[in-house]
Amino acid sequence: MFICTKCKKKRELSNLEIVDDSYICHSCLYSNCEPFEIFPIGFVENQLERGKGFGLKGNRAEISKLHLFSAQSPFLYKLEDEKWITVLYYFHKPHNIRSVLSRGIDGKKVGIFASRTPDRLSRIGISNVELIKIENTTLYVKNLDAINGTPVLDIKLGQKSRW
Repeated sequence: MFICTKCKKKRELSNLEIVDDSYICHSCLYSNCEPFEIFPIGFVENQLERGKGFGLKGNRAEISKLHLFSAQSPFLYKLEDEKWITVLYYFHKPHNIRSVLSRGIDGKKVGIFASRTPDRLSRIGISNVELIKIENTTLYVKNLDAINGTPVLDIKLGQKSRW
């Protein structure tokens, strides 16, 4: 058991996040809201790995594969007509949350919501990617910043990314 630094209650480690090197329980972080389930629709395959901080090891300009589960096939109708899609995914690797950090694109000190860090409370990531082709339920995309093995949560019509 661990103690939440906000409410001082004993909690299991699975009900805590480490924020700015302090244990904070989910009740304090999320105002006693109940969690809900989200199921993945597939997984990422690529050569990207998590680097230090926000960094990635590998080249996101290389092609990544989104292997969707076969049951997702009906939902791909006419997707091949689109050039850009938005991919939502789940940051599944362990992370350290900082409420304030130096932003990677310009070094400016900002809060987590003014950054693109993967070290987020929600663990939800989003990328606008170029759709190269579709083979069965595998989507080939460019400019994805999710690492190999990342669960895919959703796909939406996208637009050319400014990043």
